[in-house]
Amino acid sequence: MPKSKTEWLQTTYQRSADRRQNYTTTSGVAVEPLYTPEDLTEWSYDAKLGHPGEYPFTRGIQASMYRGKLWTMRQFAGFGTAEDTNRRFRFLLDQGQTGLSTAFDMPTLMGYDADHPRALGEVGREGVAVSSLADMEALFADIPLDRVTTSMTVNCTASVLLAMYFAVAQRRGIAWNKLGGTIQNDMLKEFIAQKEWISPPTPSVRVVVDMIEFCAREVPRWNSVSISGYHIREAGSTAAQELAFTLADGIGYVQAAIGRGLDVDSFAPRLSFFFNVHNDFFEEVAKFRAARRMWATILRERFGAKNPRSWLLRTHAQTAGCSLTAQQPLNNVVRVTMQALAAILGGTQSLHTNSLDETLALPSEQAVLVALRTQQIIADETGVTNFVDPLGGSYAVEALTDRLEQEAFAYIHRIDEMGGIVRAIELGYPQKEIAEAAYRYQQELDHGDRIMVGLNKYQTEEGPPLELLRISNEVERKQAQRVRERKQARDQKAVRAALESVRRAAVDDANLMPPIIAAVQQECTVGEISDVFREAFGVYRDPAWI
Repeated sequence: MPKSKTEWLQTTYQRSADRRQNYTTTSGVAVEPLYTPEDLTEWSYDAKLGHPGEYPFTRGIQASMYRGKLWTMRQFAGFGTAEDTNRRFRFLLDQGQTGLSTAFDMPTLMGYDADHPRALGEVGREGVAVSSLADMEALFADIPLDRVTTSMTVNCTASVLLAMYFAVAQRRGIAWNKLGGTIQNDMLKEFIAQKEWISPPTPSVRVVVDMIEFCAREVPRWNSVSISGYHIREAGSTAAQELAFTLADGIGYVQAAIGRGLDVDSFAPRLSFFFNVHNDFFEEVAKFRAARRMWATILRERFGAKNPRSWLLRTHAQTAGCSLTAQQPLNNVVRVTMQALAAILGGTQSLHTNSLDETLALPSEQAVLVALRTQQIIADETGVTNFVDPLGGSYAVEALTDRLEQEAFAYIHRIDEMGGIVRAIELGYPQKEIAEAAYRYQQELDHGDRIMVGLNKYQTEEGPPLELLRISNEVERKQAQRVRERKQARDQKAVRAALESVRRAAVDDANLMPPIIAAVQQECTVGEISDVFREAFGVYRDPAWI
């Protein structure tokens, strides 16, 4: 008769003098050395798992998963001018990338044109500079928008950048119902973690819902919001906090859209998600599995969604930038490989793998190629794609999945008691929880209780420097000059009329997307439309810094 788990821990395990008697995951979840059926006493296959492609989707949202279709391989790209980034796009597509992912520079993200004084020193530095429709046309020149899906990582100016993308397609004669892709557009996450905003939470969510409503009606293949845990994790959250606050944001958007009068099944199938993939391998696998099960339950039970496609949590994933080190940067290739494998075993639908040099600069062409090849090697050489949820049924993985689900739902219940996620943000609740988690993690690193190879253990003298991508100051000068010339060449009367239409829609609570599309077609810029938002909605200041 085999020993019980308790007996084994008290006898055989104790005699082994294991050096890690008390181990926690990266997120602080206590991990036992052994998991058995005793850890799943109230667990049933049907209730907790179901088959792949069936409710509650713990094992995956598609029955065949990667046997039927590989995940979309997206390498985040954006630097310098639109022409610079267009060349990188085409290079990556030639190398086998299957979807585009666009990074914008800080002025574009914050709603300032390249010729604005606040843009000084930032144009093209951490992403591509886009101020006008002409820039957007150059960015996607010679790229078949009806045959490639595009992701755009932008939030407070998402409505303007998306309007430009739609206008480019319209000028090329491409019907909007042929366009596929995702715009991040997750403003609640900005107030929690990334801190890139223009206006306060309530009007910001209103603009997000405008985009959800417009895309559901006019651009049916477009994901109008990517509810993002990535930046929450990068800010220092635990895996359970990332899961909880991300799904709480999703609940907030669903509630706001239903409050607008939309039927949940009219928009929920096009909601998408974006998660981080950190170092703790099995916890990350479990996080993706728990996320699918939780979202399916929330949409079906809480919101009464009847369309099974509304229950699906479709997600992009990106390896953890905060886990990479400037010390011994070649080690980052190994970190990224393990994180990518965790995302794939967790069942992601789309993946970006970070480049080894991203702690030092924007990725070089060589570094981004290695990152792409990492995905391709996993896909084509390892055989892991032959199995649907190959870790399903593992006592350890199932116990971790259940534990993360329980912890995340506990956070969501506390947020509900506060009055919802917007009120919780106003009270600073998620921000405080993340700050405390980040502090604990840093203390563990500083004290050597958690190891980062090359950072606090196994240090070596630095080798020869990497060849880094440098952005010339000439990029800023040329881009600012181009913006000024575009502004001077426009029909100024038409520009003023278009901006006034945007202002009226903002004040009258009409859907903003039609007037914004009309405005960008008249060459109104990102900064000018953002100024309308500043006037109509006000400028947000983080209460933590007042």
